[in-house]
Amino acid sequence: MPNDFLAVEGASVSFGKAQARVCALRDVCLAFQPGTLSLVMGPSGSGKTTLLSLLGCLLSPDDGSVFVDGVAVNRLSEAERTVVRQKKISFIFQAFRLFHSLSALDNVALGLEIRDPAASRRREMARDLLLQLDLGDKLHQEPNALSPGEKQRVAIARALAGNPPILLADEPTASLDAEAGRNICQILRGQVDEQGRTVIVVSHDPRWERFADRTITLCDGRVEEEVAVP
Repeated sequence: MPNDFLAVEGASVSFGKAQARVCALRDVCLAFQPGTLSLVMGPSGSGKTTLLSLLGCLLSPDDGSVFVDGVAVNRLSEAERTVVRQKKISFIFQAFRLFHSLSALDNVALGLEIRDPAASRRREMARDLLLQLDLGDKLHQEPNALSPGEKQRVAIARALAGNPPILLADEPTASLDAEAGRNICQILRGQVDEQGRTVIVVSHDPRWERFADRTITLCDGRVEEEVAVP
């Protein structure tokens, strides 16, 4: 697995102590390659968000390893893991997590600033990203003036700031209607096909199945099923 772009090997994670201890992941082995979209499904409490936190370098396993671009990141210092997150990984959330006092343009520009404080032309690059997602007429709108689908597109534009090779999405269509949800599925699929990114989506939304290269089902912290889409 060290040769895989993104992987967990024998990863186990527990929370709590003594009788309150809960095992969230149990000896999970999964690998993800560039240019693929993986859908992670399973009931609540199956370990989906814990897996995403491991892959995003937000959490280290109790046992096992997490590899990003062939490097065992759980063996790095916190400062080194932060650099990996900044350079290689972006997150997309169900709740958008936009700054409500900032315009769409400034939300995305701030994402660029956080990822690379020395970057110049931040507002110009942010504008280009928003134009790519058909938000050219929403550049100066604050989130409260946007529809849920538009908010998620702004959040995706911010996630794309700095050109990270890995996108991790946690229920990105859960609060969207059919058309907006389908649009987000198409956008992230496009990032795989056109940019070669590694995209991992955690979702209960069955719409994702037709856009995924494979579906991974977790149950009680274990990989119950892994199916490649023909």
